[in-house]
Amino acid sequence: MTQTPYTVGDLVAEFLSRIGVSTVFGIVSVHNIPMLDAIGRRNAIRYVMCRGEMGGAHMADAYARVTGGLGVLFTSTGPGMANSIGGLVEARFAGSPVLHITGQTATKFVDRDMGTVHDVPGQTAILAASGKAAYRVRAASEALGVLLRAAQEAMTPPRGPVSVEIPIDLQRAVIPRPGELDSLTLTPPPPLPPSEAALDEVAEILARAKRPMIWLGNGAREAGEGARALLDLGFAAVSSWNGRGIIPEDHPMSFGALHGNGAPRILGFYESVDAMLVLGSRLRGHEMMEFSMKLPANLIQVDVDAAANGRTYPNRYFLQGDAELVAQGLARRLKGRIAVEPGYAADVARTKALAIEEYEATLGPYAGFAKQLRAVMPRDALWVRDITISNSTWGNRIFEVYGPRDAVHPVGAAIGPGLPLGIGAAMGAGDRKTVAMVGDGGFAMNLTELWTAVQERARLCTIVMNDRGYGVIRHIQDAVVDGRRFGDELQGPALEPLAALAGLPYFRVGAAEEFGAVVARALAVDGPTLVEVDMTAIGAFPPYAPYNTMGKHAERARR
Repeated sequence: MTQTPYTVGDLVAEFLSRIGVSTVFGIVSVHNIPMLDAIGRRNAIRYVMCRGEMGGAHMADAYARVTGGLGVLFTSTGPGMANSIGGLVEARFAGSPVLHITGQTATKFVDRDMGTVHDVPGQTAILAASGKAAYRVRAASEALGVLLRAAQEAMTPPRGPVSVEIPIDLQRAVIPRPGELDSLTLTPPPPLPPSEAALDEVAEILARAKRPMIWLGNGAREAGEGARALLDLGFAAVSSWNGRGIIPEDHPMSFGALHGNGAPRILGFYESVDAMLVLGSRLRGHEMMEFSMKLPANLIQVDVDAAANGRTYPNRYFLQGDAELVAQGLARRLKGRIAVEPGYAADVARTKALAIEEYEATLGPYAGFAKQLRAVMPRDALWVRDITISNSTWGNRIFEVYGPRDAVHPVGAAIGPGLPLGIGAAMGAGDRKTVAMVGDGGFAMNLTELWTAVQERARLCTIVMNDRGYGVIRHIQDAVVDGRRFGDELQGPALEPLAALAGLPYFRVGAAEEFGAVVARALAVDGPTLVEVDMTAIGAFPPYAPYNTMGKHAERARR
């Protein structure tokens, strides 16, 4: 019996298995067949066949976010690569470790603009601009080294997507099987230890605080134990939208992600905070009211990235290091030394309760949606959202999240990723349920991925908030251009027959009080389901405060 030659394509498949990858996403095409053929022959990795490369990139991103491991995407050269860019950009915003493996035209033609199939001069530059880094395999002998470098770089904080191009002739190249595969492991660098002297200095500052607070961001996702130790000493906490669930949001000392426009009581509370410790957060303008949100002057910033120092807000002290090691080091130093103001915990609890009550009062008929949904979702279910008015309001802010990898949303504020993010999350969720909330506009952008969910039997409940148009855009137009609406009307498929066509159960919510019960019925199904929330029947969403602020900015600009 003739032994099948070992190729670079086989190396790619075995490399992924050896570093612990169990699921990959992609679309087969002329310039990646050798690699995907090897994955198919080895039958050690689950291959999720997406309907579009952008959807596949979002799936790999969400998979990485909820598992903490490497998300892997395969695309083809040129158009296939280009289709993935939106998803890679989102993964970069979110700090997701994604390994993107793409084809390239044959080595003798590459970068020569010769018009070979899918030939895009400058492909490497496009990928480098879209992610953390991009590399090309230039010889079969260097394939293993390039792949290992790319995977390690993707997993090294600050994490992000890294692309590798492998020309089609090199994918087919026959090579000796590298013996180092037998002991290969992916070894990102250990957590960056902070300076002990710097910890001492920061502890001296915090020891004098009477009303201390932590701001938790994505870079603190592994810092839950240290953050809880600080809360046990009397600190309060608030989270960025990409740092949710590090502290369970039903913790009495956590405001969750309720901050910014629409939460004036929380903003007022910051005025009384005499020290804020920012753990692993960019303090992004999108969440900080374009940096007009006032934070305490006594602000201490912690990040693994030295370039984060003062990038958005001035700080009193910058400490470079891993968020968990910093939090633990500070908690040890502060134990028995910090004396938080009596009544501070009661003030936090009172402020939180009133702020949520006041915020719900701005939501009109949707005031009870967050509590209804939370009551029927399992505590460990994953909460995925698209950019939709429901996410920008109650979904981002008052729907409680309990685990550090339980929430996924478009950090870059793009419309459309919700469904594929939900599928990717469901692929990484194991036995847990996933709920994805999307608007009808965002749903339309990737609705073909519905068939991916069906084919993969994803345990995914997709909730479509259907207002027959771009609801977020309408609110912005009302605020910014005096209510003149243009390009907001959206003709789309009727969702019940669409669900029937795809072969998945359909449920409809036609009254606000039905929401939780209908979703509960959908969640009882072991497989993908579609829930339509008929917003025209329930009623219009009230004007949303941040968009009114946009209008004020526009008026000032006109003057």
